[in-house]
Amino acid sequence: MYLRFSSNSRLRAGTLIASAHRPLAQTQVDWLSCALMSRLTRIVTRTGDSGTTALADGSRMPKSALRIVAMGEVDELNSQLGLLAAEPALLLELPRLEDIQHALFDLGGELAMPGVQLLTQEDVLGLEADILAWNTALPVLDEFILPGGGRAVAQTHVTRAVCRRAERALAAILLHEPLAAFSLPFTNRLSDWLFVLARRVGVREGGTVRYWSRSRRERMAGDCATGAEPKQDG
Repeated sequence: MYLRFSSNSRLRAGTLIASAHRPLAQTQVDWLSCALMSRLTRIVTRTGDSGTTALADGSRMPKSALRIVAMGEVDELNSQLGLLAAEPALLLELPRLEDIQHALFDLGGELAMPGVQLLTQEDVLGLEADILAWNTALPVLDEFILPGGGRAVAQTHVTRAVCRRAERALAAILLHEPLAAFSLPFTNRLSDWLFVLARRVGVREGGTVRYWSRSRRERMAGDCATGAEPKQDG
């Protein structure tokens, strides 16, 4: 049996459909399906009013627990990706963005079910293949770039920053307990993917790329030494 989350079904997020990418034991499918369906059919439960929340197996933990915090970070990342996918400038990458959103639901499933692995090496390799192909076609990067250069590029950088935060949340869990094998590698590659995507869209859209200026810092230091008033670049 194979599992994948679908956002296109009648129940939208959380419905299970077959996929060749997500091997999972039938008992785990049933377990997750029951947990998700219970939550989707009854939105207001009041069970979290005491500051705890439930994992997919029914066990409860504080909402401040590292695992729950990481689930929230992944949820925010997925929401930022959804906002990014709404940008007309990202139409060419829309299929990949949607696939990554599905993968992030799988990551959320791993966090909700400790000991279960849903992400695969192919998920990581797919991101790496995109990065290699896209980066080869971009100009050589000799300096750090400032986030911005158009709304779509700026939103890509915001999503990248949120992805880094999600990665740090996963790393915090790993200090105390094991994670599924590809949770951290996938999140790490995704932030790299988003960085290259921002450059790719910026070049394609003809936006202005602003680089971090070392000379500006040196000039400001010189101005302070001479009593001159610092000036904004540009």
